[in-house]
Amino acid sequence: MARPSRFAKWIRSAVLILIVLLVAAGGYQFAMSRLAAEVYRQRLRNLVAEHQQLRERYNEAVRRTAVTELIVENGRLSVAVRTADGREKTIPTPFDPAGEIYVDYTLRNGRLHIRRIFDDKTAPASAVVIDPDQASIDWSAPGNTYGKAVYRALGEGRWVITVTGDGSLALTRDDGPERPTLAPAPQVKDYPQIEKEIQQQLDAIGPMDVVKYVFSADRDSS
Repeated sequence: MARPSRFAKWIRSAVLILIVLLVAAGGYQFAMSRLAAEVYRQRLRNLVAEHQQLRERYNEAVRRTAVTELIVENGRLSVAVRTADGREKTIPTPFDPAGEIYVDYTLRNGRLHIRRIFDDKTAPASAVVIDPDQASIDWSAPGNTYGKAVYRALGEGRWVITVTGDGSLALTRDDGPERPTLAPAPQVKDYPQIEKEIQQQLDAIGPMDVVKYVFSADRDSS
């Protein structure tokens, strides 16, 4: 029987090596896909926990706190506020509530302070100042961030200005039997966008996650 030639042996060896390489490549790709899937699962588990925290922060942000009352009685407008020492005071105004009534606030050192009230026929410089300490503001001073305002025409009754944890203002009629508790200078927090944070977490998944997983898996199995 004739011996196989050296070329035939080389061909068989090359085919065998190619098969081994193909199997190894397929196994490597399969392993990488499994590892990547595990990384994604772990990252998603972390995201679920982080999303719960973000949801709690969001719920805190949207809870509204009553900060000021506008009271309209017999066509006369007055402002009810709670001072820092806990006293509640009522300040009469000369403005006609049937027109647009503006109430503005300042954000100072992370807290919202009522500043003044005026109508659409009155210049802000001629407004009724609610907090004398804010009659004049040095905007270059540390802690003085910016101002906020809310306005609308008012009918008879009690109108409540509320603020959420992120500083959003609302002005609504309150016809409830009990007056809301007014909070002096509520805290305003800087909330990041929830969807943006989640997307950043998703974008952070990369090859290094797989590498870290491989080494951690090796340590766990040893």
